[in-house]
Amino acid sequence: MSKRPSPVSPTVDFDADGIQHGFLKLPISTDESAWGAVMIPVTVINNGAGPTALLTAGNHGDEYEGITALLKLSNTLRAEDVRGRVIIVPIMNVPAATAGKRTSGLDGGNLNRSFPGDPDGGVTEQIADYFTRELVPMCDVALDLHSGGRTLDILPFAAAHRLDDHDQEAQSLGGAVAFGAPVAMMMFELDATKLYDTAVESQGKTFVTTELGGGGTTTPERMAIAERGVRNFLIHYGLIEGQLESPAGQQVYVDMPDASCYVQSEHSGLLELSFALGETVRRGDVIARIYDMTRTGSEPIIYHAKRDGVLVARRFPAQVNMGDTIAVIAEVVDSLER
Repeated sequence: MSKRPSPVSPTVDFDADGIQHGFLKLPISTDESAWGAVMIPVTVINNGAGPTALLTAGNHGDEYEGITALLKLSNTLRAEDVRGRVIIVPIMNVPAATAGKRTSGLDGGNLNRSFPGDPDGGVTEQIADYFTRELVPMCDVALDLHSGGRTLDILPFAAAHRLDDHDQEAQSLGGAVAFGAPVAMMMFELDATKLYDTAVESQGKTFVTTELGGGGTTTPERMAIAERGVRNFLIHYGLIEGQLESPAGQQVYVDMPDASCYVQSEHSGLLELSFALGETVRRGDVIARIYDMTRTGSEPIIYHAKRDGVLVARRFPAQVNMGDTIAVIAEVVDSLER
């Protein structure tokens, strides 16, 4: 079935030269605003012939490293420095960011589990639909900045995915490495069907994603990684001139070959992790203990690592429930290329 046009209307002209700051306006009707709109900030910088880069963050509303980096970029990137077009959307999911949550404060939707979207769905699905049918087709390369939000802390990395199109995969992997985070990863998603990543990649676009920290905050170190990475991304794909800036130490390559990289809790209680982010883990190591908070005198439940690798992500809050991911272990490799 054909879908009706998106209800989202931009206040910018994506083809006009120069710099424009405006909004993607999505009509809503709530108790607080009968004839209201979700106002998604957008910046478009257009300067002559060249590729189009779509830079996004705030897919989840509590992931602030990327949001902050793109808000800063929208204020500093000059049209004369760009060759082609740069579209910057620092906060894709404005209702979630306004609520300070991962998911939308209007309909509870998780934007990164809502693609390709639906113009007749809820607010979150309508936002996803606009990106899928309007913004993504405009771009040649896309960068989506994530971090762990309030519930995860993640070793900063940029990542690509294994794709059936090996050339597309190689183009994306090149951008992930060039981003210049301490870690470059080939990432395995537990369920990629409704991700923004998949919506972009299915259109044949070059796509790079990141995880840049977490805990629902930012640090100077992680902001430096994010800002350097965005600039490196634009340099690598030819949108601005400059020299790529490498991380301070040797970049580490890690691979997530399958779902066994994720350690998920089968118990509720208080979490004690045995390893810090970036530390080497061996198969069989005690990676975590979960303590029963309802009584004393109970032995903790012990979780053992099922693979060798490095701890690349961990649950941030100490209180844990059944089903929560408590750790992610990825394999250190010499190369991510096929």
